[in-house]
Amino acid sequence: MILGKLRWQWLGLVLAVTAMWMARSGAAEAVAGTHDALVYKDGDRVQGRLVSREGGVIVFKSDRFGELRVPAADAVVILAEKPKATTPAPTPAAAGGTAVAGASAKPAGAVPGGKTAAERDEEERMTLWERFSPWVLTAQVRNFFGPWHGRLALSTETVADSTDRKNSSVDATLRRKWERDEVQLNGRFEYSETDSIATTDVVKATGLWRHDFTGRQFAQYRPSLEWNRANRKAGLPADYLLLQQEIGTGFTVLNTPGRKLRTGISQNLFDLWNAQEFSQHNSRGVQSAFEEVEWTLPWRMSLAQRGVWYPVPSQDDGWENRVELNKKLTETLSTSLRHEIRRNNPDGTAQDFTRLKLLVGLDF
Repeated sequence: MILGKLRWQWLGLVLAVTAMWMARSGAAEAVAGTHDALVYKDGDRVQGRLVSREGGVIVFKSDRFGELRVPAADAVVILAEKPKATTPAPTPAAAGGTAVAGASAKPAGAVPGGKTAAERDEEERMTLWERFSPWVLTAQVRNFFGPWHGRLALSTETVADSTDRKNSSVDATLRRKWERDEVQLNGRFEYSETDSIATTDVVKATGLWRHDFTGRQFAQYRPSLEWNRANRKAGLPADYLLLQQEIGTGFTVLNTPGRKLRTGISQNLFDLWNAQEFSQHNSRGVQSAFEEVEWTLPWRMSLAQRGVWYPVPSQDDGWENRVELNKKLTETLSTSLRHEIRRNNPDGTAQDFTRLKLLVGLDF
């Protein structure tokens, strides 16, 4: 399967980024030049010119990313070495012993524009690490997406014991916030196989639009699309395409910059198609109650959790929960531990699961 074979490409990408990181960590000498350097605590550096220090904030004019404002606690500035004073060479004299009027001495190697070739080489020089470092790549992605922020996370595993198991996953998140609105888009691909037989092959896309009213009330719309191509029910293939639309309203119990707690109720519409016989379609409406937590923790850590309860009279109550603990390693790299569980989904076919994953992500 083509998507399954992509796991080796993702593994190679992870190894390449790791090798570049180790190579950068082993560099011992700073690059000497005519530019100041803004050096972050994680070792990333940007060349440019120090503008000022204002109230614990470093204002730095970078060569490639414009003006940057960085907390002084997160970075230091290494000033460029001042050029040594030199004595100008005597002006060549004319045959009569006097200098030729209007003649001017130019440094060797000078080029039009008043800069020497060495100075131009210094301005254009950029090491391989500076070009492909996570910080520079993230800055380029940020410039591309503008006010949108997001994350790309990878996870891969290969196990060989009594069976050969291979697991891979890719997560992508894109979000933007306004004063009273928030939009979020998520995509995920998970693939697992045991002894060359696919046991998990899921593509899932979710979205969120939330609007905050005056006070603490809010409304939200949360669609999700799940395509499972390796589902089994009673030992037989039961692949499916599931569309869930959730429209809800709620109350923000706690709302501070570092702590948020929301709770509310929703109306859900489940549309299910059988992948073998796509014309087979079932639709069902179910009510639910939900709660959401966003918590900022010490040591650059954060906790996000969302739980949903589906009280269904004709069957066992359904519920699902997702909790993720995220740790920022640098300004651009992070790792997270995610636990997900789903039981008795009201559509009746979607596969129950319990997952625990460790992911490494690139934030922008």
